[in-house]
Amino acid sequence: MNKVRPKKNLGQHFLNDSNIAHDIVKALPEEGIEGVLEIGPGMGVLTQFLIPVFDKKLWVIELDKESVSYLNIHYHGLHGRILNEDFLRWDPARTFEKKRFAIIGNFPYNISSQIFFKALDHRDQVPLLVGMLQKEVAERLCSGPGNRDYGILSVLLQAWYDMEYLFTVPAHVFTPPPKVTSAVIRMKRNNRQDLGVDEKLFKRIVKQCFSMRRKTLRNNLKSMALPEDFLLDAYFNKRAEELSVEEYLELTKKIAAVL
Repeated sequence: MNKVRPKKNLGQHFLNDSNIAHDIVKALPEEGIEGVLEIGPGMGVLTQFLIPVFDKKLWVIELDKESVSYLNIHYHGLHGRILNEDFLRWDPARTFEKKRFAIIGNFPYNISSQIFFKALDHRDQVPLLVGMLQKEVAERLCSGPGNRDYGILSVLLQAWYDMEYLFTVPAHVFTPPPKVTSAVIRMKRNNRQDLGVDEKLFKRIVKQCFSMRRKTLRNNLKSMALPEDFLLDAYFNKRAEELSVEEYLELTKKIAAVL
């Protein structure tokens, strides 16, 4: 079992259970991956299992300088592939050029949603992601329509990825123990190559529909200055969480036709 020191200022809780770490790494397929990026390796509890499997394909990105020093000393096989920078500011082209790469990590709670948004921005280069994050967020990302956890990020991610909730991780296996339960999810790029609608409009509509969850689509879409007769349709009596990804795409087409 690896013991690590907490970096509270980074909003991260470090996993200290090697068995769970091994299970997380096993969730990342070995075949068909040109590169792997581990986000926030800390003292290497996941890294130790990633190196034997992915070897020179593996890169790690870590903001904390103390952790980077530890990794350089204890993981010589990573020489030249430890990035001391902020993932949210990192440019994938500098590391992987145009190669497709998988992402894995125990994600800091305070930036986990932003990590998924960045992966989404680079979806043609990121076919696979395995991550540990707060259980509530994991449930939200993997929820389908009709579920109270289903939300904006659920729709935007599921338009491009198949989402899987893999397993729950208790608080006591972290240093320091968080006040919440964690979970591991996997997202795999689906076959969709084009939304068939303007993507900016699609995002705008999804966000607008969820702006007040208890309100109907009609109420939430009023600010878009749509024709009054258009919103009279009984369809707009629905609430945001009732629509599937496909229904949001159809809604986007209908709205684009009257704007």
